[in-house]
Amino acid sequence: MKKLAVVTGAGVRLGKAIALALHREGYSVVVHYHSSRAGAGRVVAAIRKDGGDATAIGADLRKPRQIARMFATVKKHYGGMDLLVNNAAVFRAATVRSTTEYAWDEAMDTNLKGTFFCSQEAYGLMKGRAGGMIINIASLGGLQAWTQHLPYSVSKAGVIMLTRILAKSLAPRVRVVAIAPGTILMPGEETGLAHIPKRLIPLKKYGAAADITDLIIYLATKSRNITGQVFPVDGGRSIL
Repeated sequence: MKKLAVVTGAGVRLGKAIALALHREGYSVVVHYHSSRAGAGRVVAAIRKDGGDATAIGADLRKPRQIARMFATVKKHYGGMDLLVNNAAVFRAATVRSTTEYAWDEAMDTNLKGTFFCSQEAYGLMKGRAGGMIINIASLGGLQAWTQHLPYSVSKAGVIMLTRILAKSLAPRVRVVAIAPGTILMPGEETGLAHIPKRLIPLKKYGAAADITDLIIYLATKSRNITGQVFPVDGGRSIL
């Protein structure tokens, strides 16, 4: 039986790359989307065209009832699951002075609350399997104080602590880790985005989607004794 991975925010950008990489590794993939329904449909079509198994499911991760409904659909169609990649997030500029209640709630509800309730539901579907894994896509902004993206930075710091708590709470059945990307370039999807100059990055280069997907594949399929850890993938920016 194929292993099943659920990837949130998998219709665009890094989530799409993660879903496609897991398909190539032999997983069936549930492609979650919120506003990117068309993109999710294209990801599913690409996987099916390549002989794989994929399903798109929509849900607003700010709403636990919709999360529960999504995972009930996963259970109905697949019975259980083996891997959850909590990738979905909102990233908006907001400082101490400019942060509104809406901006705060949007970041916390999507990036942190959504990650928790997806993990809670996924654990229920992993218990009947040989084991499972949850990989949270945090951010360098969760390790550093990004003053221009205050709600995002705080929410991702919360994801890192949540990762540690889940790892202790769900062991030994389920392993939980976080990946904290720095700047990851997504060709064709960079319009209007500004990035830190390469000269300020120790390795003098930006990351690529493969830097993240290769680590996910290793953690999910090769590692056996890793849990509760946070892996910066940032060209060395986190050591500055």
